Amino acid sequence: MKLDMSKAYDRVEWSFLEEMMIQMGFQRRWVNLIIKCVSTVSYRISVNRGLSDVIKPQRALRQGNPLSPYLFLICAEGFFALLSRAERE
Repeated sequence: MKLDMSKAYDRVEWSFLEEMMIQMGFQRRWVNLIIKCVSTVSYRISVNRGLSDVIKPQRALRQGNPLSPYLFLICAEGFFALLSRAERE
């Protein structure tokens, strides 16, 4: 099996991350804090010296955020568990 991980940060669903953290035993308060950190981002794009409307993403981990590699590993653990279950079945 070949996986293309080049855009993987952009594909992380926040609901999947949240469920994985709960399944791994993280306390709900901590999970809520982490989800709030990753989901409160917004962007504006500069076009012709003006700013666009606010863009609010619905998924993804921000590259450059010090938490992102660790959060991605949590998601990768879930992916590995899904692959293992599919192999057993």
